[in-house]
Order: sequence, then structure tokens, then C-alpha cells
Amino acid sequence: MPGKTTLNATNLKALGAERLAALLIEISEGNATAKRRLRLELAGAGNPAAVGREVRKRLTAIGRSQSYVDWQKRKTLVTDLKAQRGAIVDQVAKTDAIDALDLMRRFMALAGSILERCDDSSGTVMAVFEVALADLRVIAGLAKTSPEELAGQVCRAIQENDYGQYDELIPTMAPALGPLGLAHLRQLLVDLPRSTRSAAGDRERRVIGWGSSNGPIYADENEAWLHKSTVRLALTQIADAQSDVDAFIALQGEGSRTVPAVAAGIALRLLAAGRTEEAWQAINAIEERRPDWIPREWEEVKLDVLEALGRKQEAQTFRWSCFEQSLDDQHLRDYLKRLPDFEDFEAERRALSFAVAHPSVHHALAFLVNWPALDRAAHMVLSRASELDGDHYEVLTPAADALEPDHPLAASILRRAMIDFALENQRTKRYPHAATHLMQCGQLAKSVGEFGSFVTHDAYHARLKANHGRKSSFWSLTR
Repeated sequence: MPGKTTLNATNLKALGAERLAALLIEISEGNATAKRRLRLELAGAGNPAAVGREVRKRLTAIGRSQSYVDWQKRKTLVTDLKAQRGAIVDQVAKTDAIDALDLMRRFMALAGSILERCDDSSGTVMAVFEVALADLRVIAGLAKTSPEELAGQVCRAIQENDYGQYDELIPTMAPALGPLGLAHLRQLLVDLPRSTRSAAGDRERRVIGWGSSNGPIYADENEAWLHKSTVRLALTQIADAQSDVDAFIALQGEGSRTVPAVAAGIALRLLAAGRTEEAWQAINAIEERRPDWIPREWEEVKLDVLEALGRKQEAQTFRWSCFEQSLDDQHLRDYLKRLPDFEDFEAERRALSFAVAHPSVHHALAFLVNWPALDRAAHMVLSRASELDGDHYEVLTPAADALEPDHPLAASILRRAMIDFALENQRTKRYPHAATHLMQCGQLAKSVGEFGSFVTHDAYHARLKANHGRKSSFWSLTR
């Protein structure tokens, strides 16, 4: 049971209204965000409509601000934005949905100017607008806005999608738009290029770059290209919302349909529509020879189409081919679970042997550790130690951690590779990690029975001293 000093609503209520009011005044002193929150609560208690006016004033003030928000001020900004969003959703929308919709549109319109002057490396600011986007759909339903009017609002918004804040606007608003609103929005977008055609005329045109044929790229042409891209994306999302596969395909263009990601997107939609034979043609629109850059989603869709066509053995052959190409463990797991009883064990052994002999020791190591097949991974590390590249710390570090309990020598060899790379290439930012690896190697040396063809830890340490003894910034970290 919580004690009397635990911060919770019950314990605070026991202090009484007068004491709590005094504490709130004290705590909010010098805290503008807290003061604004209290004013919102006071406005809502006296007159619900007043909350909307307070929020509108605050949104206007935020929109006019031009000061840069660094990481230190970001938390305050996020708190402020959350408070305004909360007031719109929890207070204004419950009494005046039409006003709430207008306020939420104003709130979303702030995203571009805020993100332009804000360090949002953490993504916390954008996250507030992502939540607000979902709120917008709910409030639009409460406001009972006509589909045509809502379509106009969506059309205007997606033309201001400078920071991706409206990337999901159409999928989010599709239920509120309904068939009529989606159709109206589509027509607005189709007509948009004509209504916004550049009126550069005879005025001086600003050159912003040069094309592949050494011709100039003008600012208005670049804006037109971006505009076309925005419209195409919006029309694609509308086609998906309307389950119009043919409209989606038409928007891709003849040339792009041979791109694997596009072919996968077309085939997936055709498959969902029950047009399996057409899906097979679409997925195979790329070259028969599988290039190295083929995306996994293309492989997955092709497998789905093969299964839908009843070509199960061909799907199995393709799964194995995909595994050989990428050492993707999920392809192998899917392959094995479709085999008859007792055949999967031998197939797994064959797959692990294939992985051990893979040309890329780092791809093989990542697969074997993830599978897991740690005995084989350790054996491969010791037999192919000369191929290890210490720059691949994202593979070697987790592999060393996994091998350490039962294979201390293999773990040490992986860490030595990273130490050697850091020192030989003078990667000073990695010295702290290299120093930690050296300490771990020293601790593991006690668990290594025989070093075999590898030098002992003491000999390795002495060699580092001889070759890199002057790198004091490294050695100072090992004391």
C-alpha cells in the first residue's frame, strides 16, 4: 500500500484546496508553460468557449515565434504543444467540435514553421503532430464536416507537407472523407496542376542547379517537380483508400513498373484483389536475373503469389535461393517448416554448412549467431580469422558477447580484430571501446585453455605496446 508521502491523487487531495492552490502558484512561478496550463484550466472551468480563445491566442504566438529551439529548449516546447493539443481534444471538442476542428487544423499548420526552427533529432516534436493527425480524423467526424469541404481542407494541407507531417493525412482521413470526399479530393488534385501552373512569364528566373545535360534547373521547375511528386503520392493513397488497383497501377508509369519495389507494390494489390495471374505478371516485370539489390519485400510478395497459385514446390525452391543469396534466417525458417518430418534436420545442416562457407565472413557470422549456431560460429571465427574486418563492429560486438560464455577464444579474436582496426587506423573515437575490448580479452584469457595458433593475451598485449605504444590517448584508458 502506498505511503502517505507517495505522489498520487488521493494523497494530494488530502492537502485541501487552499493548500494545493498555494502550491500551484509557487510551483508555476517562473514556469511559463505551467502558468499557461493553469490559465487553460481556469478558462475551461469558467467558460468552455474561453478555452478555444486561449488556445487560439497561444497557437498564434507560437506561429509568430522565430527563435531557434535547441535540444535544451525542446522539452519545454513539446510540453507546451501537448498542452494545446490536449485542450483542443479534451475540452474544446466536447463542447464545440467545429471550433475544435479549426483549432486542430491551425495546430497542424504550425508543424512546418516549428520543425524549420527546431532541433528534432529525437523525433519528439514530430511525434506530437503524429498524434494530432489522428485526433484530426476523430474531430472531423464529430464536426460532421461535409465530405467536399473536408476534401478541400485536406487538399490545401498536403501542399504544405514540407517536413512529412502530412504523409499519412489521406490514409488517416479516408474514413471521415468517405467515398464522396475521396472522389472530390481526387478531382481537386487532378485539377491542381492547371490551377497552380507557374506564372514565371518574362520575369527573371533563379537558377538553382544544373542538369545532366548541363542545362540550368530553374527554381520554378524544381517546385513544379516537387508539386507533381506530392500530387502523385496523394493520388496513390486515394487509389489505395478506394481499393482501386487499376488507378494505382496507372499512377506508377510504364517505366517504373520494372523497379522491384514498385512491381511488388502492384503485385501485392492485385493479389489482394484476387487477380492472381496478373499479380504473377507484375511481380516478374523485372529482369529474370536477380540483382544483388533486390528488396526483401519483392521476394516476400513473389512467394505469396506462388503460394496463391498453388506452386508450392516452386515457392520452396525460391525460398532456398533467397536464403543462399542473402543468408536471411527468416527465409530459411519458412523453408524448413514446410518440409516433411525428419527432412528439416538434414536441410538445416546443409544450410549451416552453406553459411560457414559463405564468401562474406561477416554475413555468415551474423547469421550463425542469430540462428543460433554458436559452435559453428566459433569454429568459423577461428578458421577464418584473417578475413575479419574490425570496422564491422555492428556484427563483431554482439557476436563476441554471444560467444563469450562457451567460446572465449573466438570472442577474444573478434575483439582483437576491433582493437587492431581502431589503433591501426587511428580511430580515436573508438579508443574507449577498444580499451574495453582489451580489458575483456584479459579477463577471458583465464578461461582459454589453449590459444592454438593464436598468440596468448600477454603476447598480444606486448605486441600492441610495441606497435602502438605512443598512442597515449588509448593507453590512458586502459589503466
